[in-house]
Amino acid sequence: MRSLPLEIADEATNPVDVVEQIAIANDWDYQRQGEDELAAILAGQWCNYRIWFNWHVEMGVLHVACALDVKVPAAKRNGLYQLLALANEKLWLGHFDLWSEEKLPVFRHAVLVRDGQALGLELLEDLTEIALGECERFFPAFQFHLWGGKAPLEALTAALLETEGEA
Repeated sequence: MRSLPLEIADEATNPVDVVEQIAIANDWDYQRQGEDELAAILAGQWCNYRIWFNWHVEMGVLHVACALDVKVPAAKRNGLYQLLALANEKLWLGHFDLWSEEKLPVFRHAVLVRDGQALGLELLEDLTEIALGECERFFPAFQFHLWGGKAPLEALTAALLETEGEA
């Protein structure tokens, strides 16, 4: 992701305005769905991800949600809930859940902003990278379980296996 000049963050009090500048600088396919909401499609290694940024001014909360392009069949939902719980144990920030409307796994995180503080450009870039990074890291586990027939723990273990050395 390309970093932008830091002056942009100081000009905007609505963090979605800053996210829009990030989207423009990175040539994202995005749509501003209102003053406080932006949706974008970002290409990943495994699939295209849909990411949303919602600013709730009264609460002072920015919500980030990133959906994986993996439809969950009804017969696989119980196992998926087990996998979500196991995956969430591995996260430091945010969590995964199932978007009930679309039946897609989604990574979600919210940031509380105190009165008068602004979310800086670097933090917004970091939040975006964290959301995409976690989706990329766990996507194989969802695939292994949903389409590979692996049990939740087996799918997670296989997806998070880190190789050492060279083959």
